[in-house]
Amino acid sequence: MESLKPWLRSRRKENHELCRHHVNTPIELRERAVREVRSTGCPVAHVARDPGIHKESLRGWVHQAEADAGERDDRLTTAERDELKELRKENTELRRAPVSAPATDPSGSPWPRGHRFADRTRAQHAAIHALLKAGHSRRSVATQEGLLRGGSVNEWPVVYGCRQTASVTHTTLPQLLRPRALIPGDLVVIAALSGPLDAAYEPDLKLAVAVLEGMGFRVRLAPLLVAGRHRWWSAARPDEIAKELNGLLRDPEVRAIVAHDGGHTVYGYLDLIDFDAIRADPKPILAYSDISLLHLVLYARTGLVGFHADLATRGLGGYWKAAPAARRAELEKLYSTLLTSPEAIGPLPTTPSWECWRPGQAEGPLIGGVINRIALVQATPFALPLECFDGAVLFWEETGGLAAHVWSLLQILRHAGILDRISGMVVGIPDAIHGLGEGGPDGDPTLAEIVLDVLGDRDIPVLGNVEFGHAGPNLPMPTGIRVGLDAGQRTLSLLEPAVRPHTMTGPVG
Repeated sequence: MESLKPWLRSRRKENHELCRHHVNTPIELRERAVREVRSTGCPVAHVARDPGIHKESLRGWVHQAEADAGERDDRLTTAERDELKELRKENTELRRAPVSAPATDPSGSPWPRGHRFADRTRAQHAAIHALLKAGHSRRSVATQEGLLRGGSVNEWPVVYGCRQTASVTHTTLPQLLRPRALIPGDLVVIAALSGPLDAAYEPDLKLAVAVLEGMGFRVRLAPLLVAGRHRWWSAARPDEIAKELNGLLRDPEVRAIVAHDGGHTVYGYLDLIDFDAIRADPKPILAYSDISLLHLVLYARTGLVGFHADLATRGLGGYWKAAPAARRAELEKLYSTLLTSPEAIGPLPTTPSWECWRPGQAEGPLIGGVINRIALVQATPFALPLECFDGAVLFWEETGGLAAHVWSLLQILRHAGILDRISGMVVGIPDAIHGLGEGGPDGDPTLAEIVLDVLGDRDIPVLGNVEFGHAGPNLPMPTGIRVGLDAGQRTLSLLEPAVRPHTMTGPVG
């Protein structure tokens, strides 16, 4: 250990500079730090301090090295992780493919010959075998692979070493449903999908109308969006809001809907939404906050791309007004391109606030919203199938409450098996969360420390403090669109368009 200290200390300043610019930890430094822990038995926190590595990252690398060396069987080896990632990717693609009933069973599946799942579940069978081989319990594997909805682990097919053969429920995910691209002159409606309009914010609403008109769209306000009108904390009763929303979804003249504000109402009308109208004529619905719940449910039920973006009054007419002119122009161009262009946007504009909390790269569908909505919806009949999170890049943000609440919500996602399925994580700028501090052994934790504490040994890239959520102007985060994440380089790229060409008709996957 003494022989390594001079080298580690000489690299400390250089590595801190690298971390300040958020690039990946050098492989050589990573390997030597792991080797020091394993060869000397020195505490992880002590070894991590000198080169400036986060202790939880180093702890995860050490555990992975032990697994690769065959010294522990409670986690997969690197080779098995890579194989499982590919199998889950294939499994997701198979679930999105149209259902067919093969005459033969080329996969060696345990399902009866001709069963509609025989061919499509072969990738999941291989993934289950890999997890069982690594020493995971049957119940743990069942939770990770989402197999318990159809019965207990005792009902697994005999191919997994169980006593009985019985069917297991699998979820077929809908194909991705992209709205038609907007063109100049299209009608955009601002609606009260959750909270009411306070008369003090009418000027902000007028500014939001001007922003949308500046993009070339016609703008109309929905009937329930009247200053001073409210029912408790909502703009109206849930059934009234659902009736107005369904009317907008069925109206062929309306080409996009922007929520005026968030709130606490969407849970009240999830069971009143006309999902068939969405499938027949998908339209962009722009908003975040409470409306992120709507995005999640519509994506899971219909495949509709969710436009997690700024609200009208709070965002387009509020945060945008306070932003520098260059930033406003950048956002306006970004939103206009997102709604009108059938081409992938590519890298989102990066700012100095973005932080690498755990380096690495990932690629997968983007899914997320307010973290309390992601967690709580899983306790309803509108819970997202765990397959929605296979290989996904999870984005989330939170406003208000305590740091302990955020930790608890992340633990719920862990227990639900969601954190075992995702390939990466993007965290928005926290807003008014009490109990966040500067970190350290004696201080309140930072948000990064909370996230890494819950993730534990899960070696997935994490990018933090990205501009979406309640803290300011929002970068658009289109739910369901494939993205590329490089946390070390602080980049997030939209690899697919959010809309389909204007000339195409019908739903497009």
